[in-house]
Amino acid sequence: MKVLLSGTGGAAGWPEPGCRCASCAGLAPGHRRPFELIVDDVVRFPATEPPPGYRACAGGLGLLCPDGTSLLHLPSGSPVPDDGPARYDVVLIDLLDHPERLGALRRSGLVDDATQVVAVGLDHRVRSEAELTRRLRPWGARTVPDGTELTTATTLPPGTHLAPSTDPAPGTGPAPGVEPAPSAEQAVGAGVALEAVGGRQPRRALLLGGSRSGKSAEAEARLAAEPHVTYVATGPDGAGDGEWAARVRAHRGRRPVHWATAETTDLVGMIGHATTPLLIDGLGTWLAAVFDEHGAWEGDRAPVEARCDELVAAWRQARRPVVAVSDEVGMGVVPATASGRAFRDALGRLNERLAAESEYVALVVAGRVLEL
Repeated sequence: MKVLLSGTGGAAGWPEPGCRCASCAGLAPGHRRPFELIVDDVVRFPATEPPPGYRACAGGLGLLCPDGTSLLHLPSGSPVPDDGPARYDVVLIDLLDHPERLGALRRSGLVDDATQVVAVGLDHRVRSEAELTRRLRPWGARTVPDGTELTTATTLPPGTHLAPSTDPAPGTGPAPGVEPAPSAEQAVGAGVALEAVGGRQPRRALLLGGSRSGKSAEAEARLAAEPHVTYVATGPDGAGDGEWAARVRAHRGRRPVHWATAETTDLVGMIGHATTPLLIDGLGTWLAAVFDEHGAWEGDRAPVEARCDELVAAWRQARRPVVAVSDEVGMGVVPATASGRAFRDALGRLNERLAAESEYVALVVAGRVLEL
């Protein structure tokens, strides 16, 4: 199967004509043309009536080719299909719209490590090509420039899911002066970490941030395309506290419905016995619970230090990818009480120790991710 992506943008392209948003304003016209796909030089996609030898599936979004290969185009708003081949060789998917659909494809076996996953429908829902590459990295997907030709023989080294550095097909590339998608070499030069578990996730990732910084949403997004995830909630369920209960409901509403949830402070046990990637949210509420359990707000804090030692040891030996969310306490007002200062110091030390044992650490500020 040969796949020519003449355009990889959204319905109006990227930038959208006449749009003055920050994303569109930074790009030359025609940077990414509206999505257009031709398979084997004969099938324009979507194929409502494919020629002899080709067969449509997945409600017209999928295509079975004479050589036995298959392709799926999953645009914005389309549900994950429940018919088609056992697996797809190429998946072209709008990942700016509900990336958890990719997780559903992986969970059903329709996408595996040999499937080429390419993000299409790209537009001003993301602020830049660099941000797009950053988002796609943990999802195990990549971008390609307009005019790229894919074949089922095209493969990437394990762990590399970035825009190719090769030029597009002659006469079909971006217009002169248009910013190209970043190459793999450029991404690596910008600090992209390629060592990952399953080619997608670093083993240990720590996301720091202040209140309402977007750190939890970023952590959830990093794991959105995984087939299975266990969300570890360390805080109270909000019973008797309407405002906290509303926060809990908002967090639950953002998460994919297929994620498992564990409400516990036994982080050592969860990390040591994990069978899926973990998302721990968060370390601040976990530490507050540990202070409560040991009466350490005004009493002996040695048990708290021992629990932190145990957590760091478990984190160091994690067998599955784990993403933890924690509060950055180093830039706030000094607490007025001794117990408050003790908590701040304990969490700051814990953050520092976990960061030293992590492959990926980032600070989230106003929804922007600063990789450390």
